[in-house]
Amino acid sequence: MAAMYYLIVRTFPVCVSHTDFFHCREGTMDIIERAKSILLQPRQTWDTIEAEQADAAGLYTRYVMILAAIPAVCGFVGMSLIGVGGFGVSLRVPLLSGLAGMVVSYVMSLVGVFVLALIVDALAPAFGGQKSTIQALKLVVYASTAAMLGGVFSLLPSLAMLGLLAALYSVYLLYTGLPVLMKNPGEKTLAYTAVVLVAAIVMGLVMGAVGSIFMPRGGALLGSAGAPSISVETPGGSVRIDTAGLEAASKKIEEAARQMEQAQKSQDPAAIAAATGNAAAAAAGMLGGGQVIPAQSLKAELPEQLADMARTGFDVQDGAALGLPTSQASAQYSNGQTEVRLEITDMGGLGQMAALAMGMAQGEKEDPHHAEKTWQEGGRTLHQRYQKDGSHAEFRVMLKNGIVVSLDADGMGIGVVRSLMSQVNLSALEGLQRKS
Repeated sequence: MAAMYYLIVRTFPVCVSHTDFFHCREGTMDIIERAKSILLQPRQTWDTIEAEQADAAGLYTRYVMILAAIPAVCGFVGMSLIGVGGFGVSLRVPLLSGLAGMVVSYVMSLVGVFVLALIVDALAPAFGGQKSTIQALKLVVYASTAAMLGGVFSLLPSLAMLGLLAALYSVYLLYTGLPVLMKNPGEKTLAYTAVVLVAAIVMGLVMGAVGSIFMPRGGALLGSAGAPSISVETPGGSVRIDTAGLEAASKKIEEAARQMEQAQKSQDPAAIAAATGNAAAAAAGMLGGGQVIPAQSLKAELPEQLADMARTGFDVQDGAALGLPTSQASAQYSNGQTEVRLEITDMGGLGQMAALAMGMAQGEKEDPHHAEKTWQEGGRTLHQRYQKDGSHAEFRVMLKNGIVVSLDADGMGIGVVRSLMSQVNLSALEGLQRKS
């Protein structure tokens, strides 16, 4: 968790004025202290928040956009890079679908915070409270802290229930914050909270349906090598993150947030919808900034043959959904008896964050029928999963530059699959450069 905190804080450089919460420290707002205080001392912290001067742009760019990346990225790593399995059945969301799902989840969470704040504000008079757009937004943003931090449990899908418990704590935070920020009588807080919770559930169902429209059917955060960068030390080595593209995207987000605030003040539904759409597009750009290695370059690294198996077909894809850059090249190999599938995917700058998140999920598990392990070696993150009867095996390597190489086969042991992976020139793939 400390590594994730360090990454998200250092990735979004913002300098703001000194208050009880905000301070300049190498140009970074200390969201860690605010998150800790709202989780551990909510009642005292709400009093501080109530008195703070804030605007929508600052709340988004300096807090909620950063925390919202945790469930989005960790969910992608958990479902697409690690997967979930049980009772002899394993499930892993395809990488491209997982990437698109991550962006949809991230964008919808940002839009959802804004919409829920409008609901809280609109309901205030009905429960004896005082309408205040900015106070409602502050309430929803900070009450969401527990739920968003709980997204880290998505790294291991088997622990997702703990994320639900974290979300329930966000309900408690909402309960404690309503009378402070919205000024409603204490005796009406429970009913107020219940109505907001129901509205949030309904809104979540609607936004989930809307988000599914943007999901691809069928089968990068950061800048170029010459851009400014930061380094995050992990047990497996150093993760280097370019930040030039991210800073440019952050400016777009800030402008979009200002438009949202102005549109809300105007009470013009069309303007609110347009501003929210612009913010969503800018948020997607935040996750998708940076370039990817061309798919044809990845294709060039697909061997013509693996052991005694010849390449029987290939598939090359450039680009991805919702403006998130990805490229992929995959191939099938067969000797007439067995078949192997090799896939090379570049996720742009996102791969660096995914590598860090995946490194946090190192471990292994085993039962009488199958085994699974995630570990780091030479700065690379490795993951293997196999059936002990030799019916299926898969081996995945996340390289230092964020490229993911996957190899899986039916009717083959994990040892053979790993030996086949050794015939892929991983060093050459790590040497590929992204365009600026």
